[in-house]
Amino acid sequence: MKVGFIGLGNVGGKLAGSLLRNGVDLTVHDLDAALVERFVARGARAGQGPAQIMRDCDVVITCLPSPAASDAVVIQMLPEVRSGKTWLEMSTTDEAEVQRLGALVIEKGGAAVDCPVSGGCHRADTGNISIFAGCDRESFKHVAPLLKTMGRRILHTGDLGSASILKVITNYLATANLLTCCEALVTAKAAGMDLGTAYEAIRISSGTSFVHETESQVILNGSRDISFTMDLVKKDIGLFQQVADRAGVPLEINPMMIRIFDDGIARFGPRELSPNIIKRLEDATGLDIRAPGFPPEMTDDEPEEPGYEVVPQSRRAAE
Repeated sequence: MKVGFIGLGNVGGKLAGSLLRNGVDLTVHDLDAALVERFVARGARAGQGPAQIMRDCDVVITCLPSPAASDAVVIQMLPEVRSGKTWLEMSTTDEAEVQRLGALVIEKGGAAVDCPVSGGCHRADTGNISIFAGCDRESFKHVAPLLKTMGRRILHTGDLGSASILKVITNYLATANLLTCCEALVTAKAAGMDLGTAYEAIRISSGTSFVHETESQVILNGSRDISFTMDLVKKDIGLFQQVADRAGVPLEINPMMIRIFDDGIARFGPRELSPNIIKRLEDATGLDIRAPGFPPEMTDDEPEEPGYEVVPQSRRAAE
């Protein structure tokens, strides 16, 4: 199977790296020529653009920063789509948009899958990230070997677009948890607590979470580096808001989070690292929320293992 990968950024580059590391026949493309050159040096082929990659590959994966970027790439690929071609959308995007673009691919005889990832860039780098996949079951079976190469836990979420809904839900929860971790750490410092001790208290208690055990560490280190920026958080929770609005859900917390990140972007810039949203509270209190002994970035120490399908409990019970 020949695979094309378009978008070699913070997440896409790591996912493409897992494919290349595991012997997949890979062609890559990115607007940043230096990123392409690094992959060519490792054995990949340089693609000439979306149309050529779709023409020459069986599966084309996109991992792009916005729905507009995905639209531009898919429109270029469409003339080369036919039976036997598959588009995998691994960007975090709007489910209505992926359904619209997927329908164009399907009309041309191809297959479309939305398969965003979750679990942090450090796990994307080792092939241990989780992947959601929205598509018909036959398409899922066809691409499952690739997904199991890029990720550890693979969940078939239902029809096209369902994975994108679940992805923005999980990103909403992660963002809410980031903000509460920031408030908790600043309050601990203001109350005279040792921040290293406060981190451990949260970690071993009912207050712990994936976000605390990863992002709180780089917050306390001071690097705040999780390879994710405030503009991307704003995009993701904005997509979640659109899902809720279309479903008629009167959210209360998410609009507040959008306002907080709007303020953070206005103060620190759209490309500021997202955990530095804590600087709003540091500035307000005059406190420095750092502590010794924490890493500057997260690494995944789990060994790379073949991925597997996660079957929901409800589906297991029905079988």
